[in-house]
Amino acid sequence: MEVINVIGRRKTAVARIYMSEGSGQITVNKRDYKEYFPTGTLQYVVEQPFLITDNMGKYDIKVNLDGGGIKGQAEALRLAISRALVKIDEEYRPALKKEGLMRRDPRMVERKKPGQPKARKRFQFSKR
Repeated sequence: MEVINVIGRRKTAVARIYMSEGSGQITVNKRDYKEYFPTGTLQYVVEQPFLITDNMGKYDIKVNLDGGGIKGQAEALRLAISRALVKIDEEYRPALKKEGLMRRDPRMVERKKPGQPKARKRFQFSKR
């Protein structure tokens, strides 16, 4: 199997992954993913596609993560891994789609408008 190159995004985070057959080594920005994502919740988010498709420990992944916060980066990585697994075997698609892992989350930060302190917040109104 050759190296599979896929991109996943979430908010402003971008995950570029290079997946190949191996022993389950996931390297994020030249660090182990358990070191990069210290909490169990974030580690579970990254492992989710493997757990659903029963592929834990079968592929090595090198990841370049850019932008966003730690949660957005973990979810961008999850989408990229899901897309890579579907590239390997199309039969994984229904299971991953059912769990909602094949869809890029479209929610983005709303822009700040002029004449307001934030996107929705208004300056204090004074009648008199």
